[in-house]
Amino acid sequence: MRQRLLVLLIALLVWPAIVVAQSAPKTFKVDVVGGIVEPLPFAAPTFLADNQAAVQVAADITQVLKDDLVNTGLFRAIPEDAFISTISSFNAQPAYADWKAINAQALLVGSASINGDNQLVLKFRLWDVFAQAPLGDGLQFAGSVNSWRRMAHKVADAVYTRLTGEDGYFDSRVVFVSESGPKDQRIKRLAVMDQDGANARFLTDGGSIVLAPRFSPNSREVLFTSYQSGTPQVNLMNVDSGSVRSLGGLEGMSFAPRFSPDGGRVVLSQSQGGNTDIYVLELSSGTRTRLTNNPGIDTAPSFSPDGSQIVFESDRGGSQQIYVMPAGGGEAKRISFGKGRYGTPVWSPRGDMVAFTKLSGGRFHIGVMRLDGSQERLLTASFLDEGPTWAPNGRVLMFFRESRGANGAPQLFTVDVSGRNLRRVPTPENASDPAWSGLLQ
Repeated sequence: MRQRLLVLLIALLVWPAIVVAQSAPKTFKVDVVGGIVEPLPFAAPTFLADNQAAVQVAADITQVLKDDLVNTGLFRAIPEDAFISTISSFNAQPAYADWKAINAQALLVGSASINGDNQLVLKFRLWDVFAQAPLGDGLQFAGSVNSWRRMAHKVADAVYTRLTGEDGYFDSRVVFVSESGPKDQRIKRLAVMDQDGANARFLTDGGSIVLAPRFSPNSREVLFTSYQSGTPQVNLMNVDSGSVRSLGGLEGMSFAPRFSPDGGRVVLSQSQGGNTDIYVLELSSGTRTRLTNNPGIDTAPSFSPDGSQIVFESDRGGSQQIYVMPAGGGEAKRISFGKGRYGTPVWSPRGDMVAFTKLSGGRFHIGVMRLDGSQERLLTASFLDEGPTWAPNGRVLMFFRESRGANGAPQLFTVDVSGRNLRRVPTPENASDPAWSGLLQ
């Protein structure tokens, strides 16, 4: 299996602080992992505009949050032309019979206002139509009107949590490698975007090959591999300022970096003298510690969420497989035993599974397994699927799929951890090597 290194595309806006008014309990749940036959139908009338300045942004927010929910495959938005009654006041009690008649199980009501300081105030309530009761208390978000899209994602996260009992993932970003040009002369640039493909922008100019971007835990920095010096070396970029520094002191080639959960260390692969091993680098001191030492190729390391273990790929046993070892090094335990070759393992943020790329029977797959290698499940199959990355809630995976032939090109896709709801993520150009941020702060 060829080794690919991933790049994340994040649309970096200077978001103001967003204020959350109150949390809310959950009253009924949508099954996010079982066999759902029909998505849950919900109604989301266009948010009310409390003043004329908020008319367009209220409509835009409504559309974004509906798209977020529908794109999960768990929910179905009832079209507004099917509505029997309208929402005339944010504080009014819904006409439950009218919403029940069109089979809306949940009703989302919101309002938006923009004051003279260009500040947007967004309120929403969620109602259980059949129980004729609110699903928790109302919430309010406030911030610059320029942050309206992010506020829409936050509303969608809150709704998702109330209806499923799981954390949301919409208020997050993705960094990736944007690719253009002929297949044998691809220009590759780091880029960032919102998780839904909006607000995409480039982080590098394409002057040198860039690979393997990874977000820091606070989503403000990105690790990546650059060929600017002629030899692959790991760099660290501040996404806000665009400043880049090399993680020097590493002889030979360095690649496949990832942050530790606390952001203070970087685990990566280093190749010198024909051997590739895994090292950990303390960012504050520059201290480097070798974690593996054997004739095989050890690469693609990923910390567990608690920082106590590292999963990685190695051919030390004669074929490319997945291993787990203590974060400080030591005995590694093989966890993949199916037919085929395994690579690019990445630990779920929930800590319960490892995602991977698998080559078997001449086809590539994105799959997941438990930490002991049990319950392996292949979620996709194609000519070339690679580079899985987890959504912040551990329920969705993003990866890239490349088409066959001389004109084949990579595109980003997401799939639910159950294997349902495969969908393409829009990007400005061809795209590969995605990496998901955590929820934004």
